Amino acid sequence: MQIVGYDTGIDATPEEGFIEEEPAVFLATDGSVERIDLAAGTELRYRLDGRHCAGVVDGESHEPCDRETAPYCDRHASTWACARCTGDCDMPLPSCREDHAVYLAAFAPATFKVGVTRAWRLKARLREQGADRAVHLRTVTNGRIARQIEADLAGTIGDQVRVATKVRGFGREVDDPAWQDLLADFDPIETFSFTDGLDLDRAPIHETILSGIVVETKGRVLVLDRAGTRYAVDMRNLVGYEVVAGSNERGRQSSLGAFD
Repeated sequence: MQIVGYDTGIDATPEEGFIEEEPAVFLATDGSVERIDLAAGTELRYRLDGRHCAGVVDGESHEPCDRETAPYCDRHASTWACARCTGDCDMPLPSCREDHAVYLAAFAPATFKVGVTRAWRLKARLREQGADRAVHLRTVTNGRIARQIEADLAGTIGDQVRVATKVRGFGREVDDPAWQDLLADFDPIETFSFTDGLDLDRAPIHETILSGIVVETKGRVLVLDRAGTRYAVDMRNLVGYEVVAGSNERGRQSSLGAFD
């Protein structure tokens, strides 16, 4: 079996708006794909083995690839055209001509970023990223204008947050004075505050495993409990691994709380 994808459980459509389902990982065996839901309380027992390209998933079918590069080799990697756009493009995608929202997001305790997304995906985008708080700054008529605004603000606020930085803030509150100070120069259209079910008294240990009891997911981060220790797993880092079912990995670092 190979881990060939994941689903944060967060999505949106222009017609229905925000949609929330169970997060999941996808396992491929002999060309077929199985969805493993990650509902809180689910016990996972998989040992990670070698890692290589995850190939191609098409619905419930899988085309494997044995190239060593993971999660995807150069044949199967895709690059989002807008990933590093700063608004100097000719709007190559149909989606570029849709209304776009410019937002600020906060990650506990005091990491902030500016971002853009299609207007109808705003809440989904914030939840996908695991934001703790956010504000909707502006809605503009296309992605090029939005990217220009983002590029202007990114020089002082930043436009990226690493997963490891987000994990270090799990179980902590947003620094409200710092957040309010950032917002003082803006007049937001809408504000957001998100809660999760993590109930942590310390940040979890950042690991790449797929064994333990599911506590919760936050964006693409899966939090697992093993023997009283909480682990945070970036699900993207799981993609490409071969797995053996029914096995628990051992010898992982434990938190001091595991011995209380």
